[in-house]
Amino acid sequence: MIESIPIDSRPIRLLRIPSDIPGGVTPEGFVEDEAELKAGDDEESIRCRQCHQVITRSSERIEIQGSHQHTFANPHGIVFNIGCFRSCSGCGYIGPASGEFTWFRGFSWRIAICSKCLTHLGWLFASRGNQSFNGLILDRLIGP
Repeated sequence: MIESIPIDSRPIRLLRIPSDIPGGVTPEGFVEDEAELKAGDDEESIRCRQCHQVITRSSERIEIQGSHQHTFANPHGIVFNIGCFRSCSGCGYIGPASGEFTWFRGFSWRIAICSKCLTHLGWLFASRGNQSFNGLILDRLIGP
């Protein structure tokens, strides 16, 4: 859709790039629709810090091994402060499941990313008994 907005008597043309077009390129930090940010902008929303997409809700917080929040280091010494969430509708998952260096005994992990901007947000942990939860890196999220 193309819109013309007169500024200083010169029209400026804006082109809206639909986000659902395969291969469509969206500039980093681009906000397609200001209403999109406000839709569902209630105190429950937990959003991606990079693009502001809703990732999950406060009501999805859970405790794993006695706590919602955990601090771990990966084999490279990078420290992550994560929060545990039952489900994260705004996440996508990449890579094969791995049991190597798992932080939660009996659970394998996959990388969790923001489904809109592809920022690494944490991991999906899954057990052989079909139990799963998301461990999200808290400083990559905004919200309550």
